[in-house]
This record gives sequence, C-alpha cells and structure tokens, in this order.
Amino acid sequence: MENILRIFGKPTCPHTIKALNAHPTALFIDVLENKKSMDEMLKLTNGQRRIPVIVDVDGTVTIGHNRGS
Repeated sequence: MENILRIFGKPTCPHTIKALNAHPTALFIDVLENKKSMDEMLKLTNGQRRIPVIVDVDGTVTIGHNRGS
C-alpha cells in the first residue's frame, strides 16, 4: 500500500479535512473506525496522537497539515 498517499485522521477534524481537500485522491483512513487503524497510525508516529498523519507514496510520514495541528 506504499504507492498510495494515505491520510490518517478523523472525519470531523478541520486539519484532516484540509489535508483531504489538498489531496483529493488520497486514501482516507478514519482512526476512530477501528483499533487497527489507530494502532497503525501510532506505529507510524512513534506514539504521537496528532492528526492528520500523511503517508506519502514513498513512505514519508508527515504529522499535521500545514503546521495547523
């Protein structure tokens, strides 16, 4: 799944919404939907609970969108 831009977040988070609007083709992963999604996000962020978490196609992890979260 590394070849797809992924955004981990919550559907009601304004920063997640901004990230999704900036990357309309990204795969959105709702961390509230199930524990596995949250666990995957926490593994990517070394336990940080900040969203959105954006995983680029090359696997680069960015926490937050435009320094807003």
